Amino acid sequence: MELKQAVPLRKLFPLAIATCCLAVAALFIAACSSMNGTVSTGTAMISVKVSDPTTCATPNGPFSHVYVTITDVQANVSTSAGPNDSGWVDLTPSLKTAPKQVDLLGLANNQCFLASLGDSQQLQAGTYQQIRIILASDSTGLSSNSCGNGAANCVQLSKDSSFHTLNLSSEDQTGIKIPASHIAGGGLKVEAGKTTDLDIDFQTCQSILKEGNGQYRLKPVLRAGVVSTVSSSINGSVIDAATGKAVAGTAWVAIEQPDGTGVDRVVQSVIANTDGTFVFCPLPAGNYDVVISGVRSSDGALYAPTIVTGVAVGDTTGAVKINPPTLAAASSFANLAGLVTSANTSSAPIAIDVTLTTLATVNGKIFTIPQQPAATPFYGISQVVTTGAGPVGNPPVACPSGTDCINYSLPVPSTGAYIGAWSAGGATLTQPAPLPSYAVDGITTSTCSASDVNSNPPLALTGTGPFTSVAITPNLAFTGCQ
Repeated sequence: MELKQAVPLRKLFPLAIATCCLAVAALFIAACSSMNGTVSTGTAMISVKVSDPTTCATPNGPFSHVYVTITDVQANVSTSAGPNDSGWVDLTPSLKTAPKQVDLLGLANNQCFLASLGDSQQLQAGTYQQIRIILASDSTGLSSNSCGNGAANCVQLSKDSSFHTLNLSSEDQTGIKIPASHIAGGGLKVEAGKTTDLDIDFQTCQSILKEGNGQYRLKPVLRAGVVSTVSSSINGSVIDAATGKAVAGTAWVAIEQPDGTGVDRVVQSVIANTDGTFVFCPLPAGNYDVVISGVRSSDGALYAPTIVTGVAVGDTTGAVKINPPTLAAASSFANLAGLVTSANTSSAPIAIDVTLTTLATVNGKIFTIPQQPAATPFYGISQVVTTGAGPVGNPPVACPSGTDCINYSLPVPSTGAYIGAWSAGGATLTQPAPLPSYAVDGITTSTCSASDVNSNPPLALTGTGPFTSVAITPNLAFTGCQ
């Protein structure tokens, strides 16, 4: 399959970046001595790339272009280092004097990459637990600016070609944080004497919010992993098990790997093409679990989630048959409802952005289950919410004392997942339970006591539905936030 066929499928924007840490050994090692990553002897070479576009692009979404201007990329061996703490290393020094404006919906070349963010750099070998991407403020002067309104970061709408500033929260100062939980393998491992390419997956569709005043704001959702510049991919297709026809344009396909806690996290995701096919490229080497959910176009019912485990880079899943629900369309989904709260180090209210995903336990393992893809162009795998002073949300809710909050509702399939191990002849899928067990997970890029909070233990659905509002407890409570 030619890579150019994959471009319209992409839901995600992987931003591939290479890390570089100049070998100022004595100073660097002293700064890292109390941190939870590692440095080792020897140096390595790393290059900086930007990879494939997403499905927010025309004709599948509201945007024809999404431009961001990158001024720096930094890394730290500490998972908890704040933006002004010591230990940060500059990964792209040339961007400080020559910022790079990138169209997140641009066309990739045949190696899956959109652009280069500088020459290969030398860095100290080791494991880096956190990455930050710094974007230009709108006051930054650019020698060549593709934003028609003069902003450094902008979106161009499909419907009328108008440009709108993409407002930043703190991405021009503290940067976009990619924590260890969002880095494949739990950290960026750089080996001495080798060349490494780090792919940063910027989930564009989920990272743009249209606010009530009509303006657009960046609420970044990113993941990362080491890849090869030699094309490496996983592909397959999605078929309705009842009709044998392709599930066209309404199936979410995610590839996942377990994080340090054993939870399967999304590495990349796409919406299946009009013929049901999908492809992921570039990919970090290794084995993945492919997780599929979809909407039946005839009545809006949600298919049962389908999981194919142990798919290696370079393999194909073949035609994966997903099963329509056994319940009526109105009972084929469940709305998981709950509350997110946030407080600062003084136990006072503070507003933060939180990315919400749904987790299902299947055969004793926890997988991320894509939400309903047709609900809005701005989320599918996850939702990004912002806490605020109550009463907030829909319906309105008063925040617990000393917190900002927001209540959420996440649409997920109410049918239990089918699962099977990859094989060359196709996975044999079975359904361990007719109804699923769900938990809700929240991750923030703000600095809090814990950046990842979930509602475990999982809650098992019971009965026949409709599951219009399934209460998820306890609250996702973020404390000690800055």
